[in-house]
Amino acid sequence: MHKDYGRFCWYELMTPDVSAAERFYASVIGWTTKDSGMPGMNYTLAYAGESQVAGLMDIPAEAKGMPPLWIGYIFSDDLEKTLKDIVANGGQVHRQPQDIPGVGRFAVAADPHGAVFSLFSTEDEGPEQPGMMTPGHIGWNELMAGDLDSDWDFYAKTFGWTKDRAVDMSEGGMGIYQTFAVRGGNAIGGMMTKPADLPAPPFWGYYFVVEGLDAAIKRVTDGGGRILMDPMEVPGGAWIVNCLDPQGAHFSLVAATR
Repeated sequence: MHKDYGRFCWYELMTPDVSAAERFYASVIGWTTKDSGMPGMNYTLAYAGESQVAGLMDIPAEAKGMPPLWIGYIFSDDLEKTLKDIVANGGQVHRQPQDIPGVGRFAVAADPHGAVFSLFSTEDEGPEQPGMMTPGHIGWNELMAGDLDSDWDFYAKTFGWTKDRAVDMSEGGMGIYQTFAVRGGNAIGGMMTKPADLPAPPFWGYYFVVEGLDAAIKRVTDGGGRILMDPMEVPGGAWIVNCLDPQGAHFSLVAATR
């Protein structure tokens, strides 16, 4: 098994207005952007320093009417086998493997409760993994699960994820928040059963690392985005906030300090 198997390796925004999203995220997170040069496709690459972090693209014609969203890519060195495992473990395949010329291959799938993610495979080494709290990068991957226990079994069986710390949030009516790692490494994300009052279906959310949360929150609202909750301190001392971008895509921010 490849050392990067089961790791999140790429992030992609599908949006109705790529140009507006470029300006917004460049301001909020500090990215620089440039066109990918892919023929026949409006695909923008976002960089933190010299590192490619994410892609921004138009919502595909076949997905017309889909709300804008961020989607995470999980690395696999054998897409066909991973897709078979996904189906065997109760998930669904939304898009069979397809080539990205000169880059690699991808597929789109969902867990048993419908939370969507993509798969990525390349002949090269897997994408470089920066430290989890590197500004401009994604610092945390979070699943609002249809059901924590059954979804945990799905991801553990499919990707070899291992349990890290479990945080009991029952006093706030939120149940268990289970953090996870890839085969016993450092924690890369967490999952919990989606609160009943959250209107969205089960989904993956991603936390972009910024320096100083309050200043970043002002950049969100100045740029036409919305803040969905008050800033919250999380175990370990970091601060988080959930947001919507101006086109309506959900994203989150995390910072070491307010």
